Amino acid sequence: MIKLYEGGVYLVNGTEIVPEAEAARVRQLTGKDADKTEAKKGTIAYGILKAHNQSDDMDALRIRFDALTSHDITYVGIIQTARASGMDTFPMPYVLTCCHNSLNAVGGTINEDDHMFGLTAAKKYGGIFVPPHMAVIHQYMREMHAGCGKMILGSDSHTRYGALGTMAVGEGGGELDKQILGDTWDSAYPGVVAVYLTGRPAPFVGPHDIAIAICGAVYKNGYVKNKVMEFVGPGVASMTTDYRNGVDVMTTETTCLSSVWRTDEDTKAYLEDHGRGEDFRELNPADIAYYDGCVYIDLSSIRPMIALPFHPSNAYTIDELNANLTDILRETEKAAEKISQGRAPYTLLDKVRDGKLQVQQGIIAGCAGGLYTNIVETANLLRGKSIGPGEFTLSVYPSSMPLYQDLAAKGYFTDLIAAGSVIKTAFCGPCFGAGDTPNHNGLSIRHTTRNFPNREGSKPGQGQMSAVALMDARSIAASAACGGILTSAELFADAFGDVPAHTFDDSSYKARVYQGFGKADLSCGLFYGPNIKDWPERAPLSENILLKVCSKILDEVTTTDELIPSGETSAYRSNPLGLAEFTLSRRDPGYVGRTKAVDALEKAREQGEDLAALAPELPGIFEVIRSLPGQEDVRMEETEIGSVLYANRPGDGSAREQAASCQRVIGGLANITQDYATKRYRSNVMNWGMIPFHLKGEPDAFEVGDYIYVPGILSAMDGDLSDIPAYVIRDGRAEEIHLYCREMTANEREIVKAGCLINFNRNAKKK
Repeated sequence: MIKLYEGGVYLVNGTEIVPEAEAARVRQLTGKDADKTEAKKGTIAYGILKAHNQSDDMDALRIRFDALTSHDITYVGIIQTARASGMDTFPMPYVLTCCHNSLNAVGGTINEDDHMFGLTAAKKYGGIFVPPHMAVIHQYMREMHAGCGKMILGSDSHTRYGALGTMAVGEGGGELDKQILGDTWDSAYPGVVAVYLTGRPAPFVGPHDIAIAICGAVYKNGYVKNKVMEFVGPGVASMTTDYRNGVDVMTTETTCLSSVWRTDEDTKAYLEDHGRGEDFRELNPADIAYYDGCVYIDLSSIRPMIALPFHPSNAYTIDELNANLTDILRETEKAAEKISQGRAPYTLLDKVRDGKLQVQQGIIAGCAGGLYTNIVETANLLRGKSIGPGEFTLSVYPSSMPLYQDLAAKGYFTDLIAAGSVIKTAFCGPCFGAGDTPNHNGLSIRHTTRNFPNREGSKPGQGQMSAVALMDARSIAASAACGGILTSAELFADAFGDVPAHTFDDSSYKARVYQGFGKADLSCGLFYGPNIKDWPERAPLSENILLKVCSKILDEVTTTDELIPSGETSAYRSNPLGLAEFTLSRRDPGYVGRTKAVDALEKAREQGEDLAALAPELPGIFEVIRSLPGQEDVRMEETEIGSVLYANRPGDGSAREQAASCQRVIGGLANITQDYATKRYRSNVMNWGMIPFHLKGEPDAFEVGDYIYVPGILSAMDGDLSDIPAYVIRDGRAEEIHLYCREMTANEREIVKAGCLINFNRNAKKK
């Protein structure tokens, strides 16, 4: 059972939930009156945020983190930005992992070139470098850096170490650059929602079952959006820390801001096993703590789950799906038709054989699936069994080399291999489409983090489409034992529960990980491959701007994977202009050509060239503009021209700043939305000098190809952003619309005015 409370609650003595409307009960339980202001300070999150806040105002946080982490899709761009902004050395531990583009299969040498850049940057600036195949980013941080009461910032959206008492946040690279350059992560104090756990999971229920159930309950209604999820209650103790890690990392899929758990003796044992007992501190809410909401979960009621394509919140119990296969799969096929836009067929009903669903592939991998307990339980079930010689395949990726060592030493790999599984090294590829892409029209069941459209590597534009359903490793193992027939782990209930303690051996890390924090050597040269390019220059914001609508997406949500595809295209991530060629390629293939044409106009304007020769419609556009009140003196050569993307709710998913920077480097100047799916995407938009507009009303007044004139936007950045008049110029007329920007910090306003974070930092250096 999962219950969402309406309104806030008081948690008393860690066990009694008192709805705010019944606050008088607090006195009955404690002898004290409920004081909401003071009780808000009783959460674990408040204490951690206060300890890291650099301002005296807890309503307007300015956070300095304890450590940073990035993987090889993002660290080159982050370091290049920091260098362009005047970086000296890394002022805190900065971990650079090579877990996303570990396979050098696309683009020749460019992946390994980036790895060499990362190693030389770690030597030059004092970083920590984790070579390919050693560990996925989040497992390394759990094993080596996360600890009770800490805060860690990562450039990956699944930066979540709450089960170790660490509040971790996934943001775009610009936010890491601010930390490197001595600035802060600025945010209004977030809401904090209690996730109250009671009961105990059944032996056949794994962390993904709990996580998928949570996503299904809170994603669509936005219950925890941009809030901190704080896991409390007696049910926490029913799970080992390794198990908790598997639940915690999936909180990203709820669109929450961060997460943190109460800690206990098992947390202490985990940290001691990893040689970091000093990082343990018992964390519990105060005797009276106030939360902005509460998700109540009876763990004993959770059953094996499946998240069907195309989102982790598309949740069903496996039993429910198997009992209603035709109806549920037909709805999923309809969603696939919408996603493929007629470019590629995708069917599921043809996979129903004798009333059961045949799947083609199983994957257990990454920061969610490749954990010790998951792999041990998989091996326990498959011991002495065979997955068979048919179409179903199973690959298992331990999430770090120390895990690999321990699992091999205890013989679990022998059991998995004998059953027909393939053991692979630590790699995030299956999570974002750079490894184990299924066959065309195939269905993959995965204990990984996401099942967004085309994130498994398919290419509808080329007639190729497959899809992923998320499941726990235990049910994947059960399905494997049945030759790929979708099966609940409950069928093999007696196979689970025999999990010996993990033994951590960091000898592989000592042998291969470069530990350079505090050892910067500025004389060390940086390795540059031919694909590694500097960021193109961007001009500061002008007083008046003219936006050309280059894409209009009316989907309910637009993911970052749709804005800039993951998978093999991310191999080009260190070449801003090269990667930008793939912007919206799987959603609106014409976008790049449109916005590059707009960018050519702006570059011509900056060079003083004749714009009318390049765009004959512009003189007529400006004639209409000059007919507007107060715009009589507006000149074409003084008006900045850029492209604009409209999407209802963009930015769900990855923290990759390329989702915004790829728009910016080829002419993007603004987004117009109804809402931003995540804080991190909105931050990326601003850090790359684009204006984060919202639209009042529906987007009926403009279409792709229309121009939108926004007068006085530079001045507005110094004042009121709650109502910004703008004009759609079409057919010789101007139609007024109204835009606005939600609250922006002083620095965010200055960054947009400067044209991007790099310009802002350069300006600061000059002062």
